[in-house]
Amino acid sequence: MRRAPPVEAKTEPSLVLTFLLGGELFGITIRTIKEIIEYRQPTEVPAMPAAVLGVINLRGAVVPVMDLQARLGRPAAVIGRRTCIVIVEIGDGDESLTVGIVVDAVSEVLEIPSEDVEPPPSFGARVAAEFIAGMGKVRGRFVILLDVARVLAIGVSAEALAAVS
Repeated sequence: MRRAPPVEAKTEPSLVLTFLLGGELFGITIRTIKEIIEYRQPTEVPAMPAAVLGVINLRGAVVPVMDLQARLGRPAAVIGRRTCIVIVEIGDGDESLTVGIVVDAVSEVLEIPSEDVEPPPSFGARVAAEFIAGMGKVRGRFVILLDVARVLAIGVSAEALAAVS
């Protein structure tokens, strides 16, 4: 009996939006990004997790806004002139969730070949390993590639975010 040849790993490069958080370079796949907007002060909503700053009105839709710094266990974001809200969407159809994440500054969109993505470090990272999709190597430095679905789901329940949207 002959065995089927092994399935080859996906070798397409990933397009990643890179941004700064506390001086470090992070990235998320552009497939999850709806748009990037200038920072505006969210309206606070009582009884939300600490990382949820509140909600904004985005063309008639109520969108929860998360402090990504706080969500990653770092000091709260310091709002500056380059601070942006990246609007991301996770899930499909009726199960989709739109959330704004506050970042210090958006850098650029990079194409990262799959062979330049390393697995998350098992120790030493300043971000919980379950939030990291991988470490992209770009121009001699690393980009921390975040798993947006996990960042938005673990600890900050999807139900809590959906309740304000």
